[in-house]
Amino acid sequence: MNAEALKKLMLGVRKGSIGVEGALQALKSLPFEDLSFATVDTHRSLRRGFPEVIYGEGKSAAQIKAIATAMLARKENVLVTRLDVAKARILKKTFRASVYNDTARTFFIKSHPVVKKGRGTILVVCAGTSDVPVAEEAAIVAGYMGNDVERLYDVGVSGIHRLLHKKDAIMSANVLIVVAGMEGALPSVVAGLVDRPVIAVPTSVGYGANLGGLTTLLSMLNSCASGVSVVNIDNGFGAAYAASLINR
Repeated sequence: MNAEALKKLMLGVRKGSIGVEGALQALKSLPFEDLSFATVDTHRSLRRGFPEVIYGEGKSAAQIKAIATAMLARKENVLVTRLDVAKARILKKTFRASVYNDTARTFFIKSHPVVKKGRGTILVVCAGTSDVPVAEEAAIVAGYMGNDVERLYDVGVSGIHRLLHKKDAIMSANVLIVVAGMEGALPSVVAGLVDRPVIAVPTSVGYGANLGGLTTLLSMLNSCASGVSVVNIDNGFGAAYAASLINR
């Protein structure tokens, strides 16, 4: 149950259009719903301002369908991350109005319009085209969380003039998510140019000594630029969530 649904319920009780027993019945399932294989946190949007997100990897299409159905019954928007194409095709048969992004691997089912909550623009910057899947996950999630999102892709430090050419977009953003693999230098460069929060996302893109993104992660954690926060490897979702909280 989201905040608007709860307000509607309370107003109904006050006006007498909803009885006390009916309201109690609705509130009984407010904190969570037990589906045996999953305990859906139906209270999360009230606490955090955004409902529980379904992590698609490791779950069957049937499990995702059941969780999504439970959330939709409570008028929640449903976001699934890390969903492969095969599962998306199965789910699309049930949720025909859903939107699947095969680059970001996100699946969105809209129960109600997304309310704009961000005060400014979140700019997602990525170093190379190989980093785009992680960057797109961040951009898509930030948009569904009610933010205006802009993208600036393939502007890595090996051609720094590409980044500087877009300085107006960089300077005007309220929060910046900077995605990079290899040696992970881009967030330090961007953070040295702006007076806004920079969230760095290391990716697993790179040759052998990149160590699956570990080298990039350590490089970003050791950034000499102030104001850089770092999320885990390939965690575009986590970066978007943090940026959204800041942007509110």
